[in-house]
Amino acid sequence: MLERINQIINEIESFEITDSKSLEDFRLEFLSRNGKIQSMFGEMANVPKDEKASVGKAMNRAKIAAQEKFDKEKQHQERSSSKEFGALDDITIPVEPTYSGSFHPLTLALDEIKQIFLRLGFNITDGPELEDDFHNFTALNFPPDHPARDMQDTFFVKKTDNPDEDDLVLRTHTSPVQIRLMKEQKPPIRSIMPGRVFRNEAVTAKSYFQFNQVEGLYVDKRVTMGELIETLVMFARLMYGSNVKYRVRPSFFPFTEPSIEMDVWWGDEKNGQWLEILGAGMVDPNVFQAVDVDPETYTGFAFGMGVDRIAMLRYEIDDIRLLYENDIRFLNQFKS
Repeated sequence: MLERINQIINEIESFEITDSKSLEDFRLEFLSRNGKIQSMFGEMANVPKDEKASVGKAMNRAKIAAQEKFDKEKQHQERSSSKEFGALDDITIPVEPTYSGSFHPLTLALDEIKQIFLRLGFNITDGPELEDDFHNFTALNFPPDHPARDMQDTFFVKKTDNPDEDDLVLRTHTSPVQIRLMKEQKPPIRSIMPGRVFRNEAVTAKSYFQFNQVEGLYVDKRVTMGELIETLVMFARLMYGSNVKYRVRPSFFPFTEPSIEMDVWWGDEKNGQWLEILGAGMVDPNVFQAVDVDPETYTGFAFGMGVDRIAMLRYEIDDIRLLYENDIRFLNQFKS
């Protein structure tokens, strides 16, 4: 057995390795699972007991010789390959530029809003962008003659005069998701609804035919206006800083009563201005009745904000069209 081991050692030492192919051939012949080293150890059971110690040492010597030769030749080839491509010639040569993507400013703003409301105990609900008249208007207390139903404000995918069929529209707000949620889930409900919305508006620096909203809904027993305002104040402080200057003022929305809007002061004391960031209010009892929620038992509040406006304020963008034109010069500014 010792003679066989010495023969393998001689074969290892005499094996000529000149390139990557011969290196792999060496590995297969000696170090692979079916190679000579493994086969040699497999014969250990047949070695007489009084010879096991000397044979074992010889086997280990052969294994070490094969592994050391393989590692040495592999390292040598890697160094040669690197030098061939000039990596070690001049370490001061600049590397080729690498290009990486970045998050869109709308994505950055939306993710921040989501994280804030997740911290405040809300979950996230999604819904379809193509809606029927009931979910987009009727259930939200929009009367039949409301201006928002007019063609100039809404993209109608299918408009029908048949009283048994609903118009199909591209949703004008994410409030229909609130209707679907209240129809599918019993209170308590505490969720936000982010998503794209569409309105038939002229494209200008301040308006676009699509934009992004985040709406929120909280329904439970004894929900109050005080809880709504406290939630909105907490959001404003987390979004704009603890020293943000804000105000809450009365407003009107068909689906909330009473309704409010929140403004934040943007700019310095002399040259700043009040900017509206969201609308909100207590859910109108008519909305609860449309989704079979008892308005005598439950109350709730809802709010909605434009992600585009928040992104424009955060990043001092003065033209909403920049958010949708995919100009690489503009988007490169948001690389971290």
